[in-house]
Amino acid sequence: MSRISVRGVAVASATAVTAVGSVVGVASADTQQSNDAEATSADTTLLADIPAGLQAQVQSASLTQQADAQAVAADASAKKGAEEAARKAAAQTAVAKKAAAQEAEERAEAKAAANRDSARDASSFPVRSSYTFAQIQAMARQMVATDQFQCFSNIVDHESGWNYHAVNASSGAYGLFQALPAGKYASAGADWQTNPATQIKWGLNYMNTSYGSPCQAWSFWQANHWY
Repeated sequence: MSRISVRGVAVASATAVTAVGSVVGVASADTQQSNDAEATSADTTLLADIPAGLQAQVQSASLTQQADAQAVAADASAKKGAEEAARKAAAQTAVAKKAAAQEAEERAEAKAAANRDSARDASSFPVRSSYTFAQIQAMARQMVATDQFQCFSNIVDHESGWNYHAVNASSGAYGLFQALPAGKYASAGADWQTNPATQIKWGLNYMNTSYGSPCQAWSFWQANHWY
């Protein structure tokens, strides 16, 4: 049997043998070559171009397999990255929601506490026929949280100058907080026209309910010059 060697590459497939047979002709079974070395040299010379095509096919198939493997690996990596990003985003969203819920709960508790304090303090002051600005401010200090008082005071300064009888000639807005209509104060007490503590109770509740706190109300006032 002849050995076929083409440019150093051994071709053992049936296809290659068939192709070789078609080019050089395969000797019949009763015909033997006497010199294997000469036959090998002759075969190598005659079939030089046949294995080159086969080699190209093999190389092409190998490159295709490599490309397919790389594509599969890239898809798997992209999927893993997307899943990891989704998990991180979900975790961040959960943390943000939890923080927002906690903040809302704390604000609600603060509002409730402020309302309870104002309701208690508004009725604890002695009734007078009139009140000085200093007395009104002293009431407010007892009714408003310490860290909120300055903001609260800033609004009252701008709205009425701590005059609980202040009236806006154009609109009719009334009292420490220039409520419009003035009758809004009645929700805090029937004595709103004569008792500044009742007006303070109403104003504090309004700031907490509408803005979250006096300081948030003051921030809005600074931006809009009304609240």
